[in-house]
Amino acid sequence: MAVTEDGEAADKTQYSLNEDKIAEEKMYDGYYAVCTNLVDDSVKDILSVSERRWEIEESFRILKTDFKSRPVYLSREDRIKAHFLVCYLSLLIYRLLEKKLNYKYTCSQIITTLRSMKLLAVEGIGYQPAYKRTEITDDLHNAFGFRTDYQIMKKSSVRSVIRQTKERSQ
Repeated sequence: MAVTEDGEAADKTQYSLNEDKIAEEKMYDGYYAVCTNLVDDSVKDILSVSERRWEIEESFRILKTDFKSRPVYLSREDRIKAHFLVCYLSLLIYRLLEKKLNYKYTCSQIITTLRSMKLLAVEGIGYQPAYKRTEITDDLHNAFGFRTDYQIMKKSSVRSVIRQTKERSQ
């Protein structure tokens, strides 16, 4: 609501520009200001950290939304620390997986696909895939060198996959 200098309601709204303030701010056009507490670091190092800030922000967003790290319904300090340790380890594994897939898919796509890749146990025979084969499942299979999308996988094949993952980690 527009008011007069006395505080009364005004009939017409009047606008004015503070030309001195505009001229003062104009001298900073084209510059990007960075506020930091890294006073002993070089300008190059500070700008390097600032330019990669989006990655840090994205990681926190992934933790909060995709990994649902919050809210935390824990009260003991050791359990809270354990919860966030699991969250950060999950983020690390996700980032390694993202890199292995050449940054081709979003976090939501990867997580949704991994959650849907289920196998049904067929008694006495083995495991049958219970998911739809897609481009991302093919890329996951190619990246890790084993397939789970065959019609039925024998238990020995599944044990072989598990054995291969253990051998790679040593």
